Amino acid sequence: MLELVEASRHYNVAGRTVRALDDVSEHFGAGTITTVVGRSGCGKTTLLRLLAGLTQPSSGEIKCGRPHSTGIVFQEARLMPWLDVAANVAFPLKGRLGGTDIAARVDEALMLVGLNETRHALPRQLSGGMAQRVAIARAFAQHPDVLLLDEPFSALDAFTRRGLQRVLIDIWRERRPTVVLVTHDVEEAALLGESVIEMEAGRVVDRVFIDMPFPREATDQALVDHRRNILARLVGDTDPLIRTNNSRRKQ
Repeated sequence: MLELVEASRHYNVAGRTVRALDDVSEHFGAGTITTVVGRSGCGKTTLLRLLAGLTQPSSGEIKCGRPHSTGIVFQEARLMPWLDVAANVAFPLKGRLGGTDIAARVDEALMLVGLNETRHALPRQLSGGMAQRVAIARAFAQHPDVLLLDEPFSALDAFTRRGLQRVLIDIWRERRPTVVLVTHDVEEAALLGESVIEMEAGRVVDRVFIDMPFPREATDQALVDHRRNILARLVGDTDPLIRTNNSRRKQ
């Protein structure tokens, strides 16, 4: 369990106060998968950094139900340039597991993200999308209790993105980590979340629960309805695509 209790994070920029997160109280139940969506700059990443313990709140508190291991994937891969792919994935496991167990975890994670044949490449030899897949493998290999993901699939092509979304759901169903995934993509938020937190200007404006089994398809009508409703709340019916979709459904 993770919980934000009246948590705020304010910054002083050029003499003015920027409220990156403003009095947010949210609960993330153990073994749940929650997605967080909103415009750029709305506070999504700040919320995730607070949950990870990378940033301390200006006020309020973060509660954890029990000690836990955490895997984090940032928007950038953040690989160590002097280590090859396999060694980057193995690095967080050093000192925690024996050599045989580490090798098995690395093999499993690289197979999941489709990079087993690239295990000896250095980061400079990888495309941006491949580097991000290494970062995802590094988090998966830890078998964490809590998995925090900051737009992990945004640098990937559509085919790889959809494949890794399915891998994430498979891992979640098998191991039941607590997952919090930040995304700017409303379709992805509805596709992957048991609940979707909607943010605007540092505040949570709504939380939508999606009672649909996994795996899901983006074309499922119930999911299309959720996506349209979330967009309508975040950007309003002034958006021409939403107006068009709403008009079609009324006909």
